[in-house]
Amino acid sequence: MKTMRRIAALSAGAASVLALPVASEVRMKRAARPLTDRWQDVPVEPRGSTLLGISFRPLQAEALGLESRTTLQRLLGSPFQLVRLGAYWNRMEPEQGRFCPDELDWQVDAAEQAGKQIILCVGAVKTFGYPEFFVPAHHLQHPLREGDLVEPAGHRSLLTAGTEFITRIVERYRDRKAIVAWQVEHEAVDPLGVEHSWRLAVPFVQEEVKAVREADPTRPLMMNGFLPTSLPVRMQQWWRTRDQGDSLSAAQEFADIVGIDFYPRHALVNIGPKTMYLDGSRSLWQQRRRRRLFEWAHECRRQLMISEGQAEPWETVTTPPNPQVRGMYSCMPEQVIENYNQCMSWGRDQGVPLYAYLFWGAEYWVLREQSGDERYVRAFARVLENA
Repeated sequence: MKTMRRIAALSAGAASVLALPVASEVRMKRAARPLTDRWQDVPVEPRGSTLLGISFRPLQAEALGLESRTTLQRLLGSPFQLVRLGAYWNRMEPEQGRFCPDELDWQVDAAEQAGKQIILCVGAVKTFGYPEFFVPAHHLQHPLREGDLVEPAGHRSLLTAGTEFITRIVERYRDRKAIVAWQVEHEAVDPLGVEHSWRLAVPFVQEEVKAVREADPTRPLMMNGFLPTSLPVRMQQWWRTRDQGDSLSAAQEFADIVGIDFYPRHALVNIGPKTMYLDGSRSLWQQRRRRRLFEWAHECRRQLMISEGQAEPWETVTTPPNPQVRGMYSCMPEQVIENYNQCMSWGRDQGVPLYAYLFWGAEYWVLREQSGDERYVRAFARVLENA
């Protein structure tokens, strides 16, 4: 009986210890908030040698009611250095035997003409931007089974088709001098958000990496992973990837450039008139993993970059809300600069300058601008002008 009481007491104590950091990371806020001009006064960290840029998501532009090409042209007019583009497999191969590169050709041409450097994500299974899964239907006889690891042995036809697509993309664009790196997959071995629990197995991704390096041995390869910024998310990620590690670990193993996806504040659930958010970006849990990553980069002489620095709201819906004369708590205009500043300080403090910082959410800024709110676009411009 004493042993049982002791175990119960220890369990309760452990739960209390865990509850403290979780409670400190939870925010209950009204989602839509009054806009201010605080973004004008936030100091801007110098970028040093770090390249600044954006990711362009044509599907997100369309979901926001924007014309894709006009949106990209508007964004390319800003004086940043680097843009990330994606080869979306099911859009480039809408049916068996039909290859449609026209849209990506146009994007690469436009970026080159604007004097930008390009990171091109070749997929194949996952590419950045919702829904992140872009396998053409004719390459899947059955949906990927939830909870499965997608191994080469059990999904040979998918792997063969995927590596053929990757090779075709690399061979098509490898003579473009503006392309400075290839990206393989997106958060390669993590589950696909909360919608799906299947994951690509490490050997599957390794075959894709091999295909890229064989098609172009001259350029570096980038892979990205999500950096948890709260204890609940960290524990969930560890549990779901405990058998083979997460995408940051895979990137450390296979990539020349490790990309960090950094989202310090995001919504969980609406509760009445308020929303519950997680915001643990300055917690010890987040800092420990990040410091280890920077120490590894320093010791191994590898490059790190911010592949996605949060610069648009992450609310409880897929498409960020666009309220008139208000902003969303998960990312107000001033946080476009504050999130950038925080990441720049990591590199400075640990002696590992970031290769690049890509702001995530540029299409949303254009929507806001067209809706009469230039704060997001101007916050980005302040970084470019003062960094």
